[in-house]
Amino acid sequence: MTRRNWKQVRPNSAIDALRLCKEFAQEKKNLSIERIADRMGVTHDSLYKWLSSGKLPFHLLLAYELTCGCHFASEWAAASAGKVVINIPTGRAVTQGDLVELNSCFGAALQLLADFYSAPGKADATETLAALTSHLSQVAWHHANVGQFTNPELEF
Repeated sequence: MTRRNWKQVRPNSAIDALRLCKEFAQEKKNLSIERIADRMGVTHDSLYKWLSSGKLPFHLLLAYELTCGCHFASEWAAASAGKVVINIPTGRAVTQGDLVELNSCFGAALQLLADFYSAPGKADATETLAALTSHLSQVAWHHANVGQFTNPELEF
């Protein structure tokens, strides 16, 4: 079994987003459905039902994602409304590796985009969208990081 690159995973539907959260919790945090449900304060039967139908009550979404340790469902909801979601910059110092990753991500996205436009029927649209979203997120992170430099947060 190969390990997933969780940074590149993008859900295709609400059900897929909820299942990806569950799989992330199982792989990274070794949590079963029963343990996730227990930490959320619901029964495992209810959680199974919500995961199979994709109809998790909105007021439980934050608890579910915090328990699982990821935000695939929130990101899918925003993306389905036509929004790009980026993580808030932590203000950490940028490393040389960050800039190399930004450049290589741009190259990969550009290659997929060129392949898509040269042969739209043959290129994988999902993979192209995922690469473009990943690149836009990285650029937006750097944009916000530079913006924070001009307006630093005050420490109390």
